[in-house]
Amino acid sequence: MDFLVKHSQELSKKYPGKYLAMVDDRLVSIGNSNLEVFKKAKEKYPKKLISISYIPRKDELVTLL
Repeated sequence: MDFLVKHSQELSKKYPGKYLAMVDDRLVSIGNSNLEVFKKAKEKYPKKLISISYIPRKDELVTLL
């Protein structure tokens, strides 16, 4: 999660509308669906915990609760 916080502006500009998979605070996969990025990350890191996040586009409303 630290990776997302530290790089949120850069990621928002580079990957709007994309899913990102992270392992050990490193970006390891980018794609159009959460399943796609999970599969790619799991192939590379089968025994690691994978975190997936979505980077919203500017036209999408994001509500944080």
